[in-house]
Amino acid sequence: MKTYDKLIFELSKPGRKGFELPEDQFNTNGLSSIPTDLLRKDEAELPEVSELDVVRHFTNLSNKNFGVDTGFYPLGSCTMKYNPKINEELAAMPEFLALHPLQDASTVQGALHIYWDLQRMLANISGLAEFTLNPYAGAHGELTGLMVMRQYHMSRGDEKRTKVIVPDTAHGTNPASAMVAGLEVVEVKSKPNGSIDVEDLKPLLDDTIAGIMMTNPNTVGMFETEILEIAKLVHDAGGLLYYDGANLNPLLGKVRPGDMGFDIMHINLHKTFSTPHGGGGPGSGPVGVAAHLVDFLPNPRVKKAEEGSYHVETGDQSLGSISSFFGNFGVMMKAYAYILSLGKENIKNVGPLATLNANYIKESLKDDYLLPIEGVCKHEFVFDGLKDKSTGVTTLNVAKRLLDYGFHAPTIYFPLLFHESMMIEPTETESKETLDEFIEVMHKVAKEARETPQSVIDAPLTTIVRKLDETSAAKKPILNYKALKEAEA
Repeated sequence: MKTYDKLIFELSKPGRKGFELPEDQFNTNGLSSIPTDLLRKDEAELPEVSELDVVRHFTNLSNKNFGVDTGFYPLGSCTMKYNPKINEELAAMPEFLALHPLQDASTVQGALHIYWDLQRMLANISGLAEFTLNPYAGAHGELTGLMVMRQYHMSRGDEKRTKVIVPDTAHGTNPASAMVAGLEVVEVKSKPNGSIDVEDLKPLLDDTIAGIMMTNPNTVGMFETEILEIAKLVHDAGGLLYYDGANLNPLLGKVRPGDMGFDIMHINLHKTFSTPHGGGGPGSGPVGVAAHLVDFLPNPRVKKAEEGSYHVETGDQSLGSISSFFGNFGVMMKAYAYILSLGKENIKNVGPLATLNANYIKESLKDDYLLPIEGVCKHEFVFDGLKDKSTGVTTLNVAKRLLDYGFHAPTIYFPLLFHESMMIEPTETESKETLDEFIEVMHKVAKEARETPQSVIDAPLTTIVRKLDETSAAKKPILNYKALKEAEA
């Protein structure tokens, strides 16, 4: 094994160090302000390594990772698209990076302008009246939007509305967010094409329903053609419509959720508007609402005075505070730069290009992969595994084999409508050459499954880590170096 392939603890040698702590800047004479009962009694068990060891270790780890900057990443419903590097540079400008949230509003007028202006842009793009940028992530945005929904009904004395309708194809965070918000989940069935079954919806709409959560296009990438009827039914029953913004990408510049009848929505800035997505953060899930819900948005709020200055205020009817200060400002900066760079002229091209790319892959592969839903999709589509299932090659096997050819797998086994689901979303940023390479490899894997199925079943064959024992990994995970040494012993 090469030295730099070893774990950082394996490189450890007593006496080595790759750091030097700064001098005491606070004149504490070596005394810690941490209470003595919280201080360590023993030295921390940390590796003793040089700076070069550390740099090589983490650099090589990063080279072993797969990311959207290293290859095609067609995860369905996750919008893993290229993020222009200039947006990163702008967000890292010291004039913004060094700001403190407790500064007086008069000293951060530029930042407040960006915050306010981004709110206006998102309102224009979505067709809603007002936004808050405070939520830290998409799921946090869902929770915030549902809290707005509850606050609205409670303000009207309609306290019995404690149920929210969620499609059986919904993203997993939808029912989870509803439960955290104190709402009871009521499931509505989907038709074979993934669209909400309106006839199944109708009997669910009574005076206990607070609203419905849905996305459009739906989870299998098809446009909900009955959305206006659904909106009327829910509104007539006294409920509100919540839009899950995970699938906003194909609609940009073409269709606005507010125009479909949605009252509340969240937007994943880290998916749709340029932030590296994945790895747990950072994210941002702004929440937009229709005019009659604006007063319920969380505090604090950024407002613009008539003379043009910006200030921060809190509202009496607000649901309260849902985050520290104003959310992830760096993510907002990237979204702001991204939207400005596209402009009204080009943002309208995002949806059509994402839709074109998805349909191109779908039509090119449907001879080898089972397509359960025919017709024009939007940004994503779902195969139900290989057409030829006689060889025993599963969707998981295909996903693992793709790694050998340098492609990340699409989302697998979701949605649950199909047993061997394979959800593919190419996004608008991929070139035809990349799509053609992916199509060629997918055909090649299908051919291998027919002719040499074991080569696919045993995959991956060329990656640094081979096929894992997933049962043992789940039941007996090795989470640190000490556990690894004990397992090896």
